[in-house]
Amino acid sequence: MSLPENSRKTAEALAQELKQLALRAGVKIGTAESCTGGLIAGAVTAVPGSSGYFYGGIVSYDNSVKMRLLGVPATVLETDGAVSSRCAEAMARGAAERLGVDLAVSVTGIAGPDGGSAAKPVGTVWFGLYDRGRSRTELKVFSGGRADVRACTVRHALELLCSALRP
Repeated sequence: MSLPENSRKTAEALAQELKQLALRAGVKIGTAESCTGGLIAGAVTAVPGSSGYFYGGIVSYDNSVKMRLLGVPATVLETDGAVSSRCAEAMARGAAERLGVDLAVSVTGIAGPDGGSAAKPVGTVWFGLYDRGRSRTELKVFSGGRADVRACTVRHALELLCSALRP
């Protein structure tokens, strides 16, 4: 299994760091999750005191939820698909707007074991980060089984949130 750089830190350690950084910066944080099904929000809220900065998460497994709750345009889903940069960006922005937060991370991908294609193999995950008015996306392709892909996705999402807040 190929792990990302941040695999040296556990999700628990990253969630603890996120708490310190978020409280110090005075930011509100939210999530928009597809392939992780709420695991990022679960990792954040496993840390006592997370209610001081974590406002909520939206699990949007189905495209209709991405459109209805996060405001992802139907044209994005039709032209680029749910596993795309444009979808991840719209999910992060939608989460920030709807949850009223400063910082939001989104994930949309193919955790497997099926659902992949030559263009978007199993393990493909797009990340979106909305950071106080600016947004960006990032693509990762993780290897391993479904649990591995989801665990790597959670760690990388937490790392993105932390990196946005590090001095």
